[in-house]
Amino acid sequence: MWFIVLGATVLLLIVCIRQYFQLAQMKQQIDYLKPLIETVENVKDIIYYCETPQIKYRYLSPGVNQLGPNSYIEHMENPNKIFEIIHHEDYEKLENKVLGKVDFSKPITVRLLNEEGNYIWFEEYATPVYKDGEMIAVQGIYRNIDDKMKLQQQLEYEVSHDGLTNVYNRTFFQTKMNFYNKIKEVPMGVIICDLDQLKYINDTYGHQTGDRLILEAANILTNCASETMIISRLGGDEFAVLLPNAEEEDVEEFVNKVFQNLNYHNTFNESLQIHMSIGYSYIHSSIRNMECLYSEADHQMYTAKNAKRVLARIRK
Repeated sequence: MWFIVLGATVLLLIVCIRQYFQLAQMKQQIDYLKPLIETVENVKDIIYYCETPQIKYRYLSPGVNQLGPNSYIEHMENPNKIFEIIHHEDYEKLENKVLGKVDFSKPITVRLLNEEGNYIWFEEYATPVYKDGEMIAVQGIYRNIDDKMKLQQQLEYEVSHDGLTNVYNRTFFQTKMNFYNKIKEVPMGVIICDLDQLKYINDTYGHQTGDRLILEAANILTNCASETMIISRLGGDEFAVLLPNAEEEDVEEFVNKVFQNLNYHNTFNESLQIHMSIGYSYIHSSIRNMECLYSEADHQMYTAKNAKRVLARIRK
């Protein structure tokens, strides 16, 4: 009998010793991983492991709280909240990612709405997880690139816009001319506008007054234009307007509206009168016709300007 008791005691002792060493080994692993876990928990990036296609987070880092102080709790309780805060233009990207239909070798750029009502740019590096040939989860990192994207947008804006008037510049205008001349076939109207007597105003009242004149003229053109029109300052006192997908009546209506607004401005601004010569042309197909269209509008503009000069001489 005592042999059985002794054997059981020895066996229990062996089990206890084994468990002790296993616990010691686990503690050592935890101590080893603790700094890594703390680093992950404190990192500003949003790190996640999410089951698909029914979204369920197995892990979501506290970095998500950059969207709002309660974001971690909200997303864990409602994993589909990501669909509520993603920008509508990026919604399809998110859907395709969940379905495994994106190129996971490339970063995914999306905008997420924070609690203040502002969209923040993120660059996501996602990796699919497969089991038996079927995607069961996605793991990845969202990195805040908002400052980078805003700087890039600002640089792109400065490259394509005129510094004085904030309308598009000659470079952008020429790019659009080439696009509609070689790639995109649409009905097109072109308007060329040239300020009258800008040199006289610069010489008489100074360039600051001349700049005010240019700026006010740009504002009038912008206020008369629709969202589809492209207004550019070609340089000095010359502006151009592209009207893609317009009817000829739309071109004429825009020109008449500009003249009406100029008259209204001049009625109430005797010290800063704006006079403008305008020419326009229209064609049903822009392909291979943009240069001719521009030349015709430019010719009409100079014809109108010369007619004013002749009239001024007659009146003298």
